[in-house]
Amino acid sequence: MDKRIRLRERDAIIQSLKSGVTPKIGIQHIQVGRNNEIKALYKDIERITEGGAAFRLIIGDYGSGKTFFLSVIRSIALEKKLVTLNADLSPNRRIQASSGQARNLYSELIRNLSTRNKPDGNALTSVVERFITGARKEADQTQAEVSNIIHEKLGSLTELVGGYDFAKVVDAYWIGHKTENEDLKTNAVRWLRAEYTTKTDARKDLGVRTIISDDSFYDSLKLMSLFVRLAGYNGLLVNLDEMVNLYKLRSTQARTSNYEQILGILNDCLQGSAEHIGFLLGGTPEFLLDPRKGLYSYEALQSRLSENSFAQRAGVIDYSSPALHLANLTPEEIFILLKNLRHVFAGGDTSKYLIPDEALKAFLHHCSKTIGDAYFRTPRNTIKAFIDMLAVLEQNPSMKWTELINEVTIEIERPSDTDEILVEEYKESSDSDGLTSFKL
Repeated sequence: MDKRIRLRERDAIIQSLKSGVTPKIGIQHIQVGRNNEIKALYKDIERITEGGAAFRLIIGDYGSGKTFFLSVIRSIALEKKLVTLNADLSPNRRIQASSGQARNLYSELIRNLSTRNKPDGNALTSVVERFITGARKEADQTQAEVSNIIHEKLGSLTELVGGYDFAKVVDAYWIGHKTENEDLKTNAVRWLRAEYTTKTDARKDLGVRTIISDDSFYDSLKLMSLFVRLAGYNGLLVNLDEMVNLYKLRSTQARTSNYEQILGILNDCLQGSAEHIGFLLGGTPEFLLDPRKGLYSYEALQSRLSENSFAQRAGVIDYSSPALHLANLTPEEIFILLKNLRHVFAGGDTSKYLIPDEALKAFLHHCSKTIGDAYFRTPRNTIKAFIDMLAVLEQNPSMKWTELINEVTIEIERPSDTDEILVEEYKESSDSDGLTSFKL
């Protein structure tokens, strides 16, 4: 008997892929390949749960599946009882800044905080309440004040930057709960989400002297990793995608400042200074390798992130390297992926398949013949075209796939050549620079 796929999952997968974005649910139905990469990241997750730290750059071309791969690892981390944070970098969000962009990134990360029970984000309040519930149980057993237990449990945090006020804010949430003061609880959550922009307002509302700001971005993440441990989770995994936005920065000083922040995080993770925390940073090859504007332009990063020369000479991949280059999906893996997509489209009911295996082979043959290896180097475009074809067949039952397949259009993302200045400045560093259509 076929295992049916829930309508909500089916629609979320199809609609997301049709729009060229990664689905937030149901990714287990379509995951193929990348077995060695997943095994390597699974070891990283285990290291985090055991008190260590991890740092990985996930490098791949546009449409190669970086975001999907990050989502797969995120789902594994949630199953291993980690708390996950994820956000995309943008012109208004970066890891080091002086005008609020780093605080904006932290705020976005915390809004997307997820746990196994709340995988869709907005789980900060649940984590805080879980911690307080544990403190209340301990207080009941020892006949102590809950606030005293909270400060005792968070005592280790006070040694870190911002730790004293962090503990005070968590206690304020408990006081708000105990006194049914919803405003106090809301203000505590606002502080933890980095939504306070002035110390004056934070002091007035919560009695604290600091706020989470640009300067405390990384320190606040380390505090959060220890806090989630105290709340009963195994650690924290931070996913940062679209790192190419740092490569796009026009200011050399701004790029350098962000690269210095990355170096600091990398050193902490490799040297054992960070605990129960991992970082996954998704970027393009240009972001890493460009000697003028990429991470390789910063000598200390290049020495730490360069490929293993022995592995290169042997023609193999070192999966322990901090920089993990996603291998292309093979044609065989693309074929399995299309079979999975056909299965999802039919809601898991094999009797409702719109096309036979023969059609899948014909589709891939046309892709290979017409656009070469791009169909598996950037599978996003191939997937979108395939979903579009199935949608047409579903809506037009009388139409034959043999008639339709020659009309499928696949769009290959390439930078526009209509603006020479932008091309020189960004060099294939934007998804939206331009589209070139290829007719199959």
